[in-house]
This record gives sequence, C-alpha cells and structure tokens, in this order.
Amino acid sequence: MAPTSVEIPYRAYWATPFAKWQGSLSHLHSLKFAAHVAKTALTDRSIDPSVFDFGVLGTTVPQQGCFYGLPWVTGLLGAEHVAGPTIAQACATGARILCTAFDEIAAGRAGVALAIAADRVSNGPQLYHPDPEGPGGAGRHEAWVLDNFERDPWAGCAMVDTAENVAARYGIGLKEQHDLVLRRYAQYDEALANDRAFQRRYMTLPFEVPDARFQKTRTSLEGDEGIYPTTPEKLARQRPVREGGTVSLAAQTHPADGNAAIVLAAPEKARDLSSDPAIRVTPLAFGQSREAKGYMPAAPIEAARRALAQAGLGIADMDAIKAHNPFVVNDIAFARAFDIDVARMNNFGCSLVWGHPQAPTGVRAIIELIEELVLRGGGIGLFEGCAAGDSAMAMVVKVEERRS
Repeated sequence: MAPTSVEIPYRAYWATPFAKWQGSLSHLHSLKFAAHVAKTALTDRSIDPSVFDFGVLGTTVPQQGCFYGLPWVTGLLGAEHVAGPTIAQACATGARILCTAFDEIAAGRAGVALAIAADRVSNGPQLYHPDPEGPGGAGRHEAWVLDNFERDPWAGCAMVDTAENVAARYGIGLKEQHDLVLRRYAQYDEALANDRAFQRRYMTLPFEVPDARFQKTRTSLEGDEGIYPTTPEKLARQRPVREGGTVSLAAQTHPADGNAAIVLAAPEKARDLSSDPAIRVTPLAFGQSREAKGYMPAAPIEAARRALAQAGLGIADMDAIKAHNPFVVNDIAFARAFDIDVARMNNFGCSLVWGHPQAPTGVRAIIELIEELVLRGGGIGLFEGCAAGDSAMAMVVKVEERRS
C-alpha cells in the first residue's frame, strides 16, 4: 500500500475556465497569470501563503523568464519563502506535480505544498537553435507548439497518427468514436446544469480576465471558451483527418489556455485548511508507464494498472474514472482493456471537450474527480491520461467522511 500520510484539503484547489487557442487568455503570461489567480483563490479560501513550505510548478510551454520557474510564481503570489522544482512532463505534468508534492510531504520534508500548473498554448514561442556547423553558421527554427504537435522526434509521427495506430490496434471505427463524442458532450452539459453548479464548486464564475499588466479587467468569461454544440448531424459531416483513417477533428481535443492548482498537506494541517473538515481527500497511489513507439493513447492502460496495484485495488473498486483524453480513442481502448462501460467514464466533462492547455489539464480533471466523489457521498476514483512520448500517468484518490 502507498503511504496515506498526505491529504488534499477539501476545496483547497481551483482552476480557471479553459479558453480556446488564441482566445481570451492568449495575451497573458502563463506564470504571472497563475500567480494572479492563486493569490485571489488563496484569499477566498482563507489560506495564508505563509503556510506553504514547498511548491512545485508544472509548465510545458516556455514563457519569458520561466528559467526562474516555481520561485518566481510563489514570490508573485505572496509566498516568497517557498522554493521547489519546475516540472515539464508534457500532458502528464499535472499528475506528476501532485506526485512530487505527495512524495515531499510523505517523506517528512514538507507539511503543506502547493502544486500549481500553468500553460498558454496560444502564441507559442518561436525558438532559434544555433548550429555552429550549419551552412554559414545558420541555425534552426522551431515553433515550440506546432512543430511538436506535428512530429515526435522519437516516434517520427504526429500525435494524430498515434491515435490512428491505436484505433487500428483495437479496431475502432469512425462511428464508434463519434457516438462516444456525443456522450462526452452530454456529460459536459451536466456540469453546466443549474447555472454551472458543478463547475462553480471549484471555479470562480463569471471569471474576470485581467489585462496583460494585471491592473484592469479586460473581459469576463461565463465559463470555458471555445466549446460549441455538437450534434449527430454535425458529426456526420466530419471526415477523418488522415486519408484512409478514422480519427476526425471532432474526435480529438483542441489546444487551450488556463491554469489550475491543488494544495496538499499532512493530515493534521489538512483539516485546518479544508473548507469542510468532515471530508477527507486522500491520494492513494500513482502510476507511470510508456507504450510502444507511436501508440500514445494506449499508454494510460498500464499506468492505471500500476497505480491500482500500488493501491491494492482493482478497476471494479473504482466509483469514478476520469481521463485526459486528447482523442476519444483513448477512452475506448482503456474501457476495452479493463472490460468496463466506456459511457460511465468522465462524468461532468473531460479534456476532449473543455480543451487542453497541457500542464493544467490533469490537475483540473483530478479536481473534478474529487468533486464527483464528494457528490456521490464518497468513494474511490481513478485519473489516467496519456502524454507525449507514448507515456502516461495515473492517480488513485479516495474521498470519505473524516472519523477523527
């Protein structure tokens, strides 16, 4: 069994709405924005930044000055005494920073940690790599976001090709994918019911978007930006991206911007930081894996098996399952591997629908997993998600009534 000496204080977490690529958040420096949001969120939750003695930042798209990473972010949010690492593990970054904070507390090196994730996929950096041996000393250009979406230097293919590979392995056709897309949008609609009641459990709405200097409000978001109604008729007009393939644009996520964070603490401190001390939220286990070259969407299967094994549990013990699913193929392959009902995964939404700002994606999914478990009166949940390089991470979390 994994150590259980670490908790997530109930509602000591938050996420911004996720905004579409080149949308309402595209003008904001992602690290400054994350600190701006965290400062307000901590105040709203009556958490003094002085309580932190460790922090970990997850970010995957470089921003100017990001060399200074976590210490810069904690300095901006009022925790100038806090140090810690900055981690980039592609789309697995969210689960990784939680694992890192968990390990630091479990080892007794910290009592309260802030795991914060921020990315702006919009306006990605254009890098110039010097090459002294190039013709005339000429270097090479890299569009950080677009070039890496289009080609994995190890697998030699685009991300959409990994989805096609997994679709071929499992015999997943276009219709099956589109049928599940409709289900995922219906689940997201449940989070919008009653004036977005579910999302308001962890998200401040309407959300005031600051200007680039963080001095004035530039606009306001009622919720996630860039999500459009999906119907069977619309899906019927969608064709595969690749000639002879099965994966359409509708069956994959879209790039986005945003940030999210979760506080972790030793049990005696978690009670004090919780908005409801009667609710105990305990991370039980983490798992990591890597699939065969070019099969990224299948990677979470083994990561989940490892996390479940570490927790001493099986898939049948899971009351809720949340996935980072950049392709709907992810969910279908996962459900087949574990012989579960794919329609029961991802209640209240998922990254397929609300978008993919990379590092914060898994953090938001885990927050939603916790809230789903609270709504059902407690239980055990699994988060799993793939990442670039045919890798993946998974996490098992338990929600229960505190007895002591």
